[in-house]
Amino acid sequence: MTKALEIDFVRAQFPAFAEPGLNGQAFFENAGGSYTCAPVIERLTRFYHQRKVQPYGPFEASRLGGEEMDEARTRLAAMLGVATDELSFGPSTTQNTYVLAQAFRDWMNPGDAIIVTDQDHEANSGPWRRLGDAGIEIREWRIDSETGLLRLDDLEALLDERVRLVCFPHCSNIVGAVNPVVEITAAAHAAGAFVCVDGVSYAPHGFVNVGDLGADIYLFSAYKTYGPHQGIMTIRRELGEMLPNQAHWFNADSLYKRFTPAGPDHAQVAACAGMADYYDTLAEHHGCTGDAAERSAGVHDLMRAHETALLQPLLDYLADRNTLRLIGPSDAALKAPTVAVELPGSGREMAEKLAAHGLMAGGGDFYGARPLQSMGIDLDKGVLRLSFVHYTNKAEVDKLLTALETCL
Repeated sequence: MTKALEIDFVRAQFPAFAEPGLNGQAFFENAGGSYTCAPVIERLTRFYHQRKVQPYGPFEASRLGGEEMDEARTRLAAMLGVATDELSFGPSTTQNTYVLAQAFRDWMNPGDAIIVTDQDHEANSGPWRRLGDAGIEIREWRIDSETGLLRLDDLEALLDERVRLVCFPHCSNIVGAVNPVVEITAAAHAAGAFVCVDGVSYAPHGFVNVGDLGADIYLFSAYKTYGPHQGIMTIRRELGEMLPNQAHWFNADSLYKRFTPAGPDHAQVAACAGMADYYDTLAEHHGCTGDAAERSAGVHDLMRAHETALLQPLLDYLADRNTLRLIGPSDAALKAPTVAVELPGSGREMAEKLAAHGLMAGGGDFYGARPLQSMGIDLDKGVLRLSFVHYTNKAEVDKLLTALETCL
C-alpha cells in the first residue's frame, strides 16, 4: 500500500472539480453534503436511460435494474461487515429513524427508557424524544458544556435494567469529536440495552466495519458519502426480527424491507453501487487488498490520515485566536474535519465574507440546536462551520487560512 492518499487521483474521480462554474471555489461545507463521485453519476444516468422500469420483472431492462439494486445492497453490506439483508435503504436517515422510532414505540412498554444525547443532530434525537408521549422515559446523556464532549461515566450513571436503547452519534456535526463507539456499545450491552449509532457525520470520512463496532443499528446518508440522496441503515437480525414490522404485511419476513414502508427509489438504490465502485478504485490504486471489508478499511485509513494531516494546522490556527471559540477537540486525531467556531458575530455573516474569497462554507445551527444551546451559544448567532473530506487538498486549506486571517 502507498503511504499516502494520492490526492490528484482522488480528485480526478469527481466531475465537480472539472466544472468551470466551480473553478477557483474551495468547498468547505461537505458536512452538509459531498460532491458525487463519477461512478454514481454514471450508474444513475444509465439507469434512467436504460432501466427506468419496474425492477425484478421477466424482461431484460427490468431484470438488469433489479440486479443492480441487489448489487448495491450486497456490496455495501460486505464493506460494512454485515449480512446482505441487514442493510436497507430509505429516503433519508431522518425518515429511517422515524420509522425505527415507531417500531420501538410498539415494542416497548410504558416505563421502559431510552437514552438520547444533546450532542446529536436532531434526526437522531427528535424522533426518540417524541416517544415520551407514549409513556416511555427519555433520559438525556448530556455533554460537557465547555468541551461539548460526552463522558462515558455519565452514561453509566444513566444505565439500568429499564433502559432498552441508547442513541448517540459516531461524531457530532457540530462538535466533531469521534466518540468511542466500541466502549459505549459495550457499556450499553452490559446493561441489556441495544444501541443506535448515527453515523451520518462520520461515514464521509470512511466506511466503518459495523460488525467490529458492535452497533445494533448504524445509520448514514449516501449523499454525504459521495452518492445519491438515500438513507442507509444497518440493523442486526436479532433486533430487526424482534421489532414489529413497519412495512406492508407481505414484506414482514424480509428483514431489509420490514423497516421501509415506502417503495424504494429504484434508480438511486442502484446508483449506490457506484460508491462501492469508487472505494474499489481507490483500493486498487493504493494497493489495499483483501475482502470487501478489508479493502474498505484500507481506504478508510488512507482518508483519515490525509484528513488529519490537513486538519491540524486549521485547528492550531483557530485554537490560538482568543477572539473565537473552537468547538470540540483541538487534536485532529480525535476529531473529524468538521470544525465549528463561535464568533463574536453571526456565523452566517462570516460565511458570506468567506464566499467573497472563493470559499464555500456555512453558518447557522445545522440542525444541531441542542448541542449549541447546551454550550451556551446563541442560536440566532449560530456558528461558522468549516468541513472538508478526503478530496480536499492542501492548497485549499492554505487558501482558507489566508482568508480567515483577512476576515477575522
